[in-house]
Amino acid sequence: MSVDPGGLSIQESLYPGVTCFGCGHANPDGFHLRSYRDGERTVAEFPSGPEHDNGFGFLNGGIIATVLDCHTAAVVLWEAAPRGWEPDPGAPIPFITAGFDVRFLRPSPLAAPVQLVAEPVSISGQEIVVHAELSADGKTRATMTATWLRFHPR
Repeated sequence: MSVDPGGLSIQESLYPGVTCFGCGHANPDGFHLRSYRDGERTVAEFPSGPEHDNGFGFLNGGIIATVLDCHTAAVVLWEAAPRGWEPDPGAPIPFITAGFDVRFLRPSPLAAPVQLVAEPVSISGQEIVVHAELSADGKTRATMTATWLRFHPR
């Protein structure tokens, strides 16, 4: 699966100044995850390497959760933008992660990039739920269902 069409990613085009460790392109030390639309779904690729080792030769579970969380964020930002759901004054983004459920189905190898696919499950002005999958070698390695809530700074 080729996931880089050569243009700007969702993160770069909608929120270029975000400093999130996983997907913020304004964070010099982060992962810089780049998510793209592919029809009705959002796709990305993460180049896992030895620095992401869980100590047993596989991709660390925390890294998996981070890239899945950030990939679901791309879906949320993509869905919010055309609906005019802009951030509240003082908020960097319109929605924040309220929670997620990650299921680790099998170990994820470090030798090759992993692929991410996500799509919305439900969308409302206050809550967006997204399902995502991480796969390698054609096999699903982990899944996530993430709930994002409208962010209202206090």
